[in-house]
Amino acid sequence: MTQTEPATADGPALRRATRTIQRLRARLAAATGPVAVIGAGLRFPGGIGDLDGYWSALRGGRDLVTRMPAHRQWPFAAQWSRLPTRGSFLPDALDFDPAFFGISPRAARAVDPQHRLLLEVTWEAIAHAGIAHDALRERPVGVYTGLTGRQDYADWAGSHVDAYWATGNGHSFAPGRIAYTFGFTGPAVAVDSACSSSLVAIHHAVGALRRGEIELALAGGVNLVLAPGSTRAVDQTGSLAPDGLCKTFDARANGYVRGEGAAMVVLKRLVDAEHDGDPVLGIVHGTAVNQDGRSSGFTAPNAEAQRRLIAAALADAGATPADIGLVEAHGTGTALGDPIEMSAIAAALGSGNGGRALHVGSVKTNLGHLEAASGVAGLLKALLCVRERVVPPLVHFRTLNPRIDLSGTDIRVAGTAASWSVDDAGPLAGVSSFGIVGTNAHAVIGPPPTPAPIRPAVRPPWQRTRCVPGFLGEPPDAAGE
Repeated sequence: MTQTEPATADGPALRRATRTIQRLRARLAAATGPVAVIGAGLRFPGGIGDLDGYWSALRGGRDLVTRMPAHRQWPFAAQWSRLPTRGSFLPDALDFDPAFFGISPRAARAVDPQHRLLLEVTWEAIAHAGIAHDALRERPVGVYTGLTGRQDYADWAGSHVDAYWATGNGHSFAPGRIAYTFGFTGPAVAVDSACSSSLVAIHHAVGALRRGEIELALAGGVNLVLAPGSTRAVDQTGSLAPDGLCKTFDARANGYVRGEGAAMVVLKRLVDAEHDGDPVLGIVHGTAVNQDGRSSGFTAPNAEAQRRLIAAALADAGATPADIGLVEAHGTGTALGDPIEMSAIAAALGSGNGGRALHVGSVKTNLGHLEAASGVAGLLKALLCVRERVVPPLVHFRTLNPRIDLSGTDIRVAGTAASWSVDDAGPLAGVSSFGIVGTNAHAVIGPPPTPAPIRPAVRPPWQRTRCVPGFLGEPPDAAGE
């Protein structure tokens, strides 16, 4: 009669069980673990092209809103003369180096400048991460891009549409062109959830990394104001501030201004980034996406949905309300949206954090509303804040909107910079981004495990010149504006 081997501490059965448990724990950790930001490429108004420049503008409380440059109003100057033209702009948004990316000049002129800009900041983000571009060819790298709204650049074509215009426009072609250019073999997905697009894109990238579908992700968004049609539509909603100032949470809040910008971040599972010695800029601990559902109106924000969203992101991050010391709010500076958002923040975080301080701000007071790129702009701001332990000033803030009730909380909104002590407030930041269609996103951001200086941006060797359709004639010179 054969005896069953006893389950001793050194028995094979127990060792097999131990290995199985270890594998399951590793899978669980990967499925819920943190994701590192290891590189960033960005182009924001005010000549901002790297994280150092971005932090300088934030820390200094710069308002980067101006009037649309005259050369950017071409070829629709007559229409622009009847519309609001205050906003934050990229003067060189129409410039591009086709040869650098292996695109013919004729084809490049038909490619939406938003797609071209995403190509550029993707190249910059990879370089900033210290990765050789060729090393990613034929690798499972995912691309997740946030774009939204009408396709302004199609207005430039008129009756001159050809095959190049067919593949140069349309949101889905942006991530596809990036994947093709760099040789990535992971998913290439365009996300359009209106203003929450880029943070929703980051949410999907984090999920794909955790599931092991990809080994690296490029995620972010872009927004350019290329034709009057989109501004005309937004203006009809009454959302734009008549004075051209975004005064988030202030008693004078009366809307926002449109803004331009683009950013892509390189994401990698933290355990892999640490193993490979990558430069970790910050950590995405958790994300969540939800929907307003049947709120008081199709485009009306829903405070309860926002509260549930924040709670879901905290749960995904394994965090509590007391861990959050800063919320980078959606904060568009509208009379309806600001009080609703702050009530959700107070309910989700401010009244259940043990009386700890909670700073709240919005980068829209600096940059205007970057729409599809606003979420990634907010994420990068939060990343810099948790690194520096400073809360930048909320530009244009004077007096709290009287419809905002902060009783029972230590929520702090200030027009001056404030230090961020982890003895006083939690060490993590939350980032919110809400879409007018009701799709909302929130992310929980933390500092890198080991503080280290941010490596300088890599200046690309391209030669950018004006790249617009030739049939429109010669564009005006930007010099001297």
